[in-house]
Formats: sequence, structure tokens, C-alpha cells
Amino acid sequence: MAPDIRFDGRLLFLSADADVVAAQLGGHDVQLAAALPLRDQLSTDEITPAWACLHYDSTLGRYAYIGLKCAERFPVAVDAVRSGGFAVSVSGQRRGKGSAREASPYAEFCAGIRLVIAESFERTYLQNCHNLGLYASTDFALIARIRAGEAIALEEFTRGADALTRRIIVAGGLSGFNVRRLRGDEQTDLPVHPPGPMTYAEKLVARAVVRDAGGAVGVDRVMPGDGVFVRANWRFSYEYTTPMAVALARDAFGQDFRVRDASTVLCFRDHLTFVHQTMDEGKRALGLLDVALKLDTEQKRFCYEQGVVLHGELPDRVGSEGICHSIMAERYTLPGQIVAGTDSHTPHSGALGAFAFGVGSTDMANAWVTGDVRLKMPATCRIVLNGRLPAGVAAKDLVLHLLRLPHIREGRALGQVIEYCGEAVDAMNTDERATLTNMAAEIGGFTGLIAPDAETLRFISERRGFTFELESWMHGDADAVYGGTLEVDCDALTPMLARPGDPGQGVALAELEAPVAIDIAYGGSCTGGKREDLERYHEVLAWGVAHGLRVSTGVRFYLQFGSVDVREYCERQGMGEVFRASGVELVEPGCGACINAGPGASVRAGQVTISAVNRNFPGRSGPGAVWLASPATVAASALAGRIIGFADLKSLTLGELQAMRKAHA
Repeated sequence: MAPDIRFDGRLLFLSADADVVAAQLGGHDVQLAAALPLRDQLSTDEITPAWACLHYDSTLGRYAYIGLKCAERFPVAVDAVRSGGFAVSVSGQRRGKGSAREASPYAEFCAGIRLVIAESFERTYLQNCHNLGLYASTDFALIARIRAGEAIALEEFTRGADALTRRIIVAGGLSGFNVRRLRGDEQTDLPVHPPGPMTYAEKLVARAVVRDAGGAVGVDRVMPGDGVFVRANWRFSYEYTTPMAVALARDAFGQDFRVRDASTVLCFRDHLTFVHQTMDEGKRALGLLDVALKLDTEQKRFCYEQGVVLHGELPDRVGSEGICHSIMAERYTLPGQIVAGTDSHTPHSGALGAFAFGVGSTDMANAWVTGDVRLKMPATCRIVLNGRLPAGVAAKDLVLHLLRLPHIREGRALGQVIEYCGEAVDAMNTDERATLTNMAAEIGGFTGLIAPDAETLRFISERRGFTFELESWMHGDADAVYGGTLEVDCDALTPMLARPGDPGQGVALAELEAPVAIDIAYGGSCTGGKREDLERYHEVLAWGVAHGLRVSTGVRFYLQFGSVDVREYCERQGMGEVFRASGVELVEPGCGACINAGPGASVRAGQVTISAVNRNFPGRSGPGAVWLASPATVAASALAGRIIGFADLKSLTLGELQAMRKAHA
């Protein structure tokens, strides 16, 4: 029988009121009622900003919650949580949204937090907590019991979990469980269900369920709630996450651990390629540049020792081969595959009909050794996209519209497969579909998925140069059961924006109440750096050149390719002439500004950016305000010097255009 657990430290309420947070850090204990409202939508960028995650050891404990934003204040200082003697942290809805980085719950753990309580959790964050042995609960009644000094039964933290997750929690984490599994001391129960219809996602997972230690895979049926291990066709990580996974693998499986099936493991140097150009003097003074460069060194060593393919830096210029998600879709992923990556935007590959999902470093460390990844089969939220997107409305506009819908905003699709279908999807190319599946992460979904079709085959033929044949099972059954259905009238959609602070703060471009001047325009990232995206930037800029317009005076417009494949495509199409004539600053492939580590990130709080990236949480792309938009809107705004849509730009009067040309001159 598992022992009861005591939480002897203090409780920290992550209030929306900065004064309440500061008072607790100053030594005052408060009651829950006095802390309300609690911070909802707490992102991993706020738990640990990207720069703090350059550390991957117990040093992370110094930086817990330093990105927490309460109104316009950041009340948590370095070491404040660790030195405050806190054991329990409490927040509101959708705790842990955003990046899949395990560094965030690990920072909490290293700061002394042993239990996190929230109204709801994002799927990857919660799984990372379980993997690390950090307890999590949605039961606010525990607060009074802990204050009273009561020991809490371990069963309180396993209630509602699937059988596999319960055993992982009892084992103290995923690594402890898998050490026993590899010895033969732990076995997993296979799902057994009567025959019945399945969604496409359920079919994908059922075919990949690991049956036994010998490597056999496949069961007849899975249903939502089943906890299983699935054989992964691809496992990938990048320099931000690989070193932490290596350290965890060594701790769990020994210094001489070996990667299983190394040919199906990939590593990428994409997130920090430009960090030496953009890191400010304050962070350099903390030694963070050396720490960042060491991450690359550690990843290279791992790849060399294990025989793992590394997509690294360019040999002749500053930049990388490309962003992991871009390269996975362009070169590797195929329909029907299982793809696990250490990034929340791994669902990018779902555009090709693969079950692709983000995992933490502990998951990856274990997957390297076992060859499989654990998951709890999610329900599927089907989003039916009726009609056609009007001219000038892109997939990015559609996602920003979805993110402001109550069904999504209130978290009713949390942890579900977001499966897109309908006439509008049928009409999209794969690059646009990838925007939909990529930003399933912002919806809070387990993954994004589109059943493969003729367009998928066209993409594979064009990008890979070979013919792929779809199998008869690669679709959902007509009578499959869904966790929810959203229907969207795409004919009625217009260009969208997301206000600074959260991708869910969507607003139609036409509803913008007052002009918003910009300082920076950024086109790039896995979401905004694909072929289709570059074509849209080029279309707008070519119109501008034809009308005597360049990037507006006082604005810097950065265009960053998602991969060398995209850059070479643009060169073949002759886009460079227009880009140069427009005054665009071209940036070699990499993540860069999206994580505040490259050209295009703001450097001052007063700067305003319009960006094609996927998220705009506080501090995500620098200290300034970040508006999200589609590639066309980003390019049009760069020409106008203020947020504007392409259609609105084209409708300006001759006098207004002449005034703009004069300003540019």
C-alpha cells in the first residue's frame, strides 16, 4: 500500500493580482478567497521564459514563475519561489498551455514545489508532471486539508487517471516505471474492446500499440481513455531539449545507455542558431551565451555517440538546415505514421495524415531506449470547415477565429485530437493544412490531424519525388464516435488578428478600433515560414513594388525561411528580386524570433510587432507587444507602417498611396 504524502511547505496562489503574489513571496500567507481571481491560461513561457530554459539542471529552480505576468507587472524575482519555502502552487484554468518544454514543471520541482493544483491542465504539461513525479490535482478541497497538516493518500492523485498513468504515478515517474518494464517486472494491460467503429486517430493508434517485449504491435481497437505504449516511426528533438533528455536517460538507464533503432531518431539545431547575434548584454553577463552554446555541443556529442542524424547549422552562413517541423513534413513524415517530438508544434506533421504529438524530455529519454512512447488515447474533436475560405483569407486567419470561439477558449477541446475535415480543407494545399494542425497546440489539443487524400499524395510526390499509395484504412469510420463537433462557415470569415498576450485574444481585422502603428514585421517560424507563406509575402510585396511602395520608414520587416528547401524554392521562383526591392531583411532558416532568440524579436517594451508566428504570450518574442496575423496581413502592414489587411491596402486612394510613397522616399 502506497504511503500517504505530506506537503510541509507553504502554499503559493498564483493570483491575477501582482500585490497578492508579491505579499506571499514576502512571507505573508493568504487565503484562497483573498487570492481570487487566480491566473488562468498560465503558459509555460510564464513558468519559465525561454532564456531560463537554457539551463537543464537544478539551476532551473531559481527561475520558477519569473515570467508570470499579472496585468502589466512581473512580481516574481529570481530565487523568490525557491527561497520562499513553497510546496504547493495553485492557479486557474488551462495551466501549462503553450510550449511542451518539460523545463517548466522541472523548474517548479527544483524550486521545492511538490504539488500543483489548477482548475484544468494542458495535456503535455500534466504528462510532464507525472513523468517527473510532480503531483497534480484539480481538487481545490485539498488546500484546506493541506493547511490543516493532513497527509494525503496517494490515491487522491491517481483518481481519474488511466491504469497506465496510475502505475507511473505510483512508480514515482515514467523512468522508474520503464526501468522495471525493461526488466520484465512491469507489464502493460492491452485494451480489449468489442468490435466497433473508430476515428482515423483511433485507427492510427490501434495499429501501433506495443503488444509485448518482443516488439509486436497492433490491437483490434482502442477507445478514449486507454493508456498504451505505441511504437514510434520517428522520434525527434532539438538542441533546446536534447541535453536534458540525455541527462535524464543517463540517470535512469546508465551512462552507457543506447538508443534503440537510431535510424528513426533525428536531432535538429534550429532554436538557438542566432542566439549569439541577439542575446542582450544582461543575459550575457549571467553567462547564458556560454550555456546556450553548450547545448549545441552536448547535442552534437549525443548524435555522434549514438549514430543519430543531426540536421545542423549551414556550413557557409549563419543559419540552420531548417526548423524541425518544417523538415519533418518536407522530408520524413508519411501518412499513417506515429511521430513524437519534444515540441508542442509536432502536430505540424498531422497535415500529412500522421499521428504526431509533442512530448517532454523524460518521454523522449525513455522513447530513445524503449522505441515506444506512452499516451492516453484522446477523444477526437471534429472541426468541420464548411464552404470555402474567401480570397485573401488564409488558414492562419481561420485558426485565430477558432481560438476565440467559446468551445476552444473555455478548454472544451483540451487534450483532444483536433481533426479537420470539410470542403474548405479539401481545397487547401498541405502547407496551409499544416498551419491548422500546427496550431492545434494553441487550441490545447493532443494533436492536429487531417486524413490523407489526393492532395497529400501530390505533396509527397512534389517534395519527395516518389509515389505513395494510400491504404484503405486511412480514414475515419462513418459511424465513429467523436468527443465533440464544431462546424464553421468558412464563407463568412475575414482576415483576423490576435491581440498581444495570447493567441486566443482574436479580433477581426475589420473590428480594429484604432490604427496600430508597428515597429517590426516578422514573417517566419514553422507556422509562417513554409512555401505557401513565402508566396503570400511575395504576392503582397510584388504589388507594393509595382505601386512604388517599400517597407515603411521606421519599420523593419524580417522574412525567415522555414528550411533550406523553402529558401531554395524561393530562389528558383525568383522571389529575391522583389524581396530586395521592398527593403526586406532576409534571414536564414531557424526558429529565432519566435522564441526571442533571433532577428525579428523586439528589444524594448514599447515596440509593437506584427508577426506570423503561432503564439504571443508575454515575453515570447521579446519585451514588446506582439500581434498575430496571417502572412499577407504581416506583409501589408510592413508596407503601410500600421496594421492593415492586403485588401484594405489595395483599396487606398491614389492620394493615400502617393503620401505613402513620399514617406518611403
